[in-house]
Amino acid sequence: MNNSDLAQILIRAVEEADSSDRLLDAVQELAAAGIKESVPTLIAALGYNNPGAAVAAVDGLIAIGEAAVPSLLELIDDYNYSARAWAIRALAGIGDVRALDTLLEAAKTDFSLSVRRAAARGLGTLRWHQLPPEKVESVQTQVLEALLLISQDPEWVVRYAAVTSLETLAMSGDNPQSGNAIATTLPDQASRITNQLQQILDNDADLGVRTRVKFAQQKIQQQQHQEVFAPKRKLEDADVSEVPHRGGGRR
Repeated sequence: MNNSDLAQILIRAVEEADSSDRLLDAVQELAAAGIKESVPTLIAALGYNNPGAAVAAVDGLIAIGEAAVPSLLELIDDYNYSARAWAIRALAGIGDVRALDTLLEAAKTDFSLSVRRAAARGLGTLRWHQLPPEKVESVQTQVLEALLLISQDPEWVVRYAAVTSLETLAMSGDNPQSGNAIATTLPDQASRITNQLQQILDNDADLGVRTRVKFAQQKIQQQQHQEVFAPKRKLEDADVSEVPHRGGGRR
């Protein structure tokens, strides 16, 4: 049985489900298959009055990845807010740069704290290699400005997500999907992140957010330490390789 045939069987099971439990099971099986043809049905499941099925559909769409993005972006204009919120979660999980404007708007203005949180996390997982090289700096600057603002959100879970994304921006090479982070492309801006993290640590009322900031600071400092000493270690290794082994050569 090929993927197309399997997709049709699983899609039919979703369409014919006659109870919440059967719908949940059918969507979970369809999502687990990870077949591109299932994207429209998984997106439709985002609008069902079944949170479990919506979560499964989001997971399936994230697993399918870039192929699901155009259809998800079309859904953003739908009047069904619930479906729109789930779509934003899926886009955040995929990290495709085509969703940048949607994620920026949602992270800054959506009334749902869970949507703002998902969008803030999504801004930290964008795949920069999808952008033309000449646009990376300007887009990263836009994302940085947004995250600095979002890190002051009234809800602690949104601030927590913003801290996570600021950490990702500050570190180069830490996220293989993202490619170059701001430490490489905009080194002059990196201090804005470290300063903001320290300000959050000094002033945020929530212990969880402050603890997450400490973790981010440790990771950033660790990478900076490695970058400083890595050239020295390479030089020392080169020097050692040039020293002849005792007993080597002619006697």
